[in-house]
Amino acid sequence: MNNHSDKIIVSFCKIEIKRGKTYTFLGLRMRCIYCKSQTYLLKNGYRKCKICKRKFSPKKVEREYLIIECFYRDLTILECSKKIKIHYTAVKRIYEQIRKKIALLLEEDYQNRKDILEFDEYIYLEKSKRRDKKNIFDGYNFLTFDYGGKIYNLMMPDLSRYKSSFVADGLEEIYYKEFEKFLKIHRISKLSSRYNLITKFWKYFESFIPKFKGINRENFFYYLKEAEFKFNYTQKEQKEILEKLFFPRK
Repeated sequence: MNNHSDKIIVSFCKIEIKRGKTYTFLGLRMRCIYCKSQTYLLKNGYRKCKICKRKFSPKKVEREYLIIECFYRDLTILECSKKIKIHYTAVKRIYEQIRKKIALLLEEDYQNRKDILEFDEYIYLEKSKRRDKKNIFDGYNFLTFDYGGKIYNLMMPDLSRYKSSFVADGLEEIYYKEFEKFLKIHRISKLSSRYNLITKFWKYFESFIPKFKGINRENFFYYLKEAEFKFNYTQKEQKEILEKLFFPRK
């Protein structure tokens, strides 16, 4: 799924990036981003569609297309900012919008599901924290569902809320032993008989999440949903979905 190519091409606007330089072709014949009809240039630099009458800023569209493409090509915010020469905060803002939009989309897809094949529980804990028993409460607990060949994840109550009371009562040792049993049962690398779609996702998630440094607990849900989205859909499908989410047609 990762493809950090030096060449990025975006549809409609025909934006092309080569070796860090941006070449845009937003001329008089630029098509409407909403209905693909012909547009004309307004005095303020915006373009207006001759058919649907909607207006849009070519520069804003160009920026959003570039950032969207970086997102589904698995570039981080920093990598995207450097690649397309757009300020970090501007890229971060669009990435956050993308994650919120796909979280809603995935929720709708799951609500419209036909059936649930199976589900299982998983606890993710950063590798650097797995040696200290007190860090078990820093793990992220979620349920993973397989519904019709797609994955859906449901966050469980935050384990960190129990940390102070367990440590104060000296019960972290007991809890850790139970947690260790859980990890042994769910160790992906040794689960040949349980290597199904759910465990495939867990393995994908374990390799996906480490590249994001310093994730706030409040935002973990959105990174989980990003992994879910990229696991469920090919890059081509991601591109089509994101374009529809950002530029919906009438």
